[in-house]
Amino acid sequence: MTKAAARRSRSLLAWWGLVVAAIFLGANAHMLYVAIDSDPGCVAHLKETGSAPGRYRAAKSSC
Repeated sequence: MTKAAARRSRSLLAWWGLVVAAIFLGANAHMLYVAIDSDPGCVAHLKETGSAPGRYRAAKSSC
């Protein structure tokens, strides 16, 4: 392998590394944006403690 071919191969590998890093960072930035921006709102749930097994209520309701 000549020096030029080796340099080209390293350059191509570096570009692919940058592309992969950009995709990884972009996906994480998008996940963080969606997590901060989303607001699921109130969901119907039990307000009082239920006596039937398997019936749960919110630990601390914000509604």
